Amino acid sequence: MERTLVIIKPDAVRRKLIGKIIERIENKNLDIVKMKMVKLTKEEAEEFYKEHKGKEFYNSLVEFMTSERIVVMVIEGENCINIIRKLIGKTDPAEAEPGTIRGDFALKLPENVVHASDSKESAEREIKFFFGEE
Repeated sequence: MERTLVIIKPDAVRRKLIGKIIERIENKNLDIVKMKMVKLTKEEAEEFYKEHKGKEFYNSLVEFMTSERIVVMVIEGENCINIIRKLIGKTDPAEAEPGTIRGDFALKLPENVVHASDSKESAEREIKFFFGEE
């Protein structure tokens, strides 16, 4: 069974979209096997997004991700990485299709409501980051 990580970002938490996002995931018959709400420290956000260090959006991303609590979830199901990536839509809300989570709820970058792992390798690393050894 495949697993992936989904983060409900600070903008979605502020806008009280947690339930709506979870409902969309569950409507795809995917299982939420772990979930918690956390407040990232600056150091944790810098570590999680270290692959983007040096890019022009890095500092604003770290600042945004530490601005409010987030919800982190481990999602499980057949082909769940691809299903979740299609469900959330393109990274830029202006390009995200209507009917996707970002297309329906996101307003601007980096405040695009959700994050999801983009590969099995990323999912393993990101799940370990938030939930430790499996």
